[in-house]
Amino acid sequence: MAANNLSTYRKLLPEIYSLAWPTMLEQLMQTAVQYIDTAMVGTLGTYATAAVGATSTVNWLVGSTISAVGIGFLSFVARAFGAGDAQRGRRAASQAVLAVLVCGTFFTVLTLGLSWQVPVWMQVDPAIRELAAQYFFILYTPMLARTAMILFGSLLRSVGDTQSPMRIGILVNGVNVVGNFLLIYPSRTLWGIPVYGAGMGVIGAAIASAAAFAVGGTCMTITLWHHPVISPRGQSLKPDWSVLRPCLQVALPNALQRFGTSLGYVAFASMINALGDVSTAAHTIANTVESAFYIPGYGMQTAAATLAGNALGAGDHRRIRSLARVLIGLEAGLMLVSGTLLFLFAPNMMGLFSKDPQVISLGAIVLRMVAVSEPFYGVSIILEGMMQGMGKTMQPFLFGISGMWGVRILGTFLCTRILGMGLVSAWGCMIAHNLLVFALFVWSYRSGSWNLSLSSKKIRENL
Repeated sequence: MAANNLSTYRKLLPEIYSLAWPTMLEQLMQTAVQYIDTAMVGTLGTYATAAVGATSTVNWLVGSTISAVGIGFLSFVARAFGAGDAQRGRRAASQAVLAVLVCGTFFTVLTLGLSWQVPVWMQVDPAIRELAAQYFFILYTPMLARTAMILFGSLLRSVGDTQSPMRIGILVNGVNVVGNFLLIYPSRTLWGIPVYGAGMGVIGAAIASAAAFAVGGTCMTITLWHHPVISPRGQSLKPDWSVLRPCLQVALPNALQRFGTSLGYVAFASMINALGDVSTAAHTIANTVESAFYIPGYGMQTAAATLAGNALGAGDHRRIRSLARVLIGLEAGLMLVSGTLLFLFAPNMMGLFSKDPQVISLGAIVLRMVAVSEPFYGVSIILEGMMQGMGKTMQPFLFGISGMWGVRILGTFLCTRILGMGLVSAWGCMIAHNLLVFALFVWSYRSGSWNLSLSSKKIRENL
């Protein structure tokens, strides 16, 4: 048995690695730029950090809802290519173009129309509401390009091309950093060299990000159009319900899950914003720091979704079970290492983005709390990714919603609003939410419902 397990690891590791490392590098670059953004804006003061971070959860709400649609296409295309039906995969690509036009237009109108109300709903300090609204409006102007980045990136990953999104992600990050450097600060002298600066502060950061999204969406569209495997060229853009129906069957529960959990993040952040500037700044920076330590998890999740979808399309259930064992073991190990590093260096990481001792101290406490739960969260990420790749999104929807609203939001409301407790109690509720979701995914895995409830008949129908 041990020899068989070792053989399985040796066979699967190269495939997992080839899919996971470009995604990890892409996310590392995104996180590095997020770090740089936070550090650059942080030099302007706590108010500037709070203005940028106060509406960040709405960004997750919109982005995660669009990503859910991408999961529907990823699952469909991965299964189609696993079954050897490349033509069906290209038809799905043309329908993804239609989805970008519809979703991008809808979210452009929605976000720009509500940009001045969002800071009010988020209970942002009245002194920075106008600045937060301006930042939000500019950030969402290129919404069509942002939608193209997300959906077309999912299509490329579904056929195993994780390197193209990685390269485009690096370009986007480069544009963002250069834009920040030139637009946030006034003209100054660095090492004796005069350097131009627009001195636009928070607004400059928003313009730089918007320009980067526009470049990224354009490049992702061109890459998909010329791709040798999944290009939509020559395919009809008329609605094709034989493709859209199974995509939406997967996407809708995932969209509801992401919308519901992201709406929970909005409610969660709103309650934290009401705790004051120090708590808001500590929460914003701690979230930024924590995101870097999730990179191994979400990089592996992409590999899990693609490989599980391919295996299901080929009808290879033994391979699905082998993938689960290998991926869960790898993920738990990686997240144990990242959690240990986060625990050890939490104060140092907070100190990169703020000089306020109160912000650093509070942020370090909550980061060390969440570091302990990292390995458990990693297992949930892998099982969720595999279920998404196989088109099983109802269970993750139920798990995510029950944890978010039944534990995190209700618990945070009781702790902060009723009992008068602070940020530490709110993050304690967040950790309890993660542990509940872990327990539910482990139950699903051990019972077999994560995989075996999809019959062979349903697999054939969805292809």
